[in-house]
Amino acid sequence: MTPEERARGALETSGIGFRITRHGRVGSLAEAAAARGLEPGQILKTIVVRRADDDFLFVLVPGGRTISWPKLRALLGVSRLSMPDQDVAREVTGYERGAITPFGSLGAWPVVADSRVAEAGTVSIGAGAHGVAATVDGAELVRVLSAQLADVTMPESDG
Repeated sequence: MTPEERARGALETSGIGFRITRHGRVGSLAEAAAARGLEPGQILKTIVVRRADDDFLFVLVPGGRTISWPKLRALLGVSRLSMPDQDVAREVTGYERGAITPFGSLGAWPVVADSRVAEAGTVSIGAGAHGVAATVDGAELVRVLSAQLADVTMPESDG
């Protein structure tokens, strides 16, 4: 089973309504949003975060925003977090960076969703392969993933 097939199967099993969008590789958030017919803030990045050696979680980050490490550490009650390198991220999720999704991940890691995800209406999340995304309702996404909602991001800097 390919990573894309695994992600699609998990989407179907979850019961969430979704639409798959396929497009070529994109070079920016604006290109991804245009290819998916959405606004940049509706494009979600799934970030793998490491708490300990074999303890990871997913953080859903709206486009144009980045993780606020102090906010995320405070939410999780830890003093240290890191992002695994691309090889470790692929090993623990089964997906390449840029195509990672909690749906069908090899590890059933907890999900933290930035509070804006539930309020965004329609959002787009990776679906297991580059240029493949699932368009879903943000509030439904939070529900089916049992995601913890919290303000854990900040605007990306321009510099």
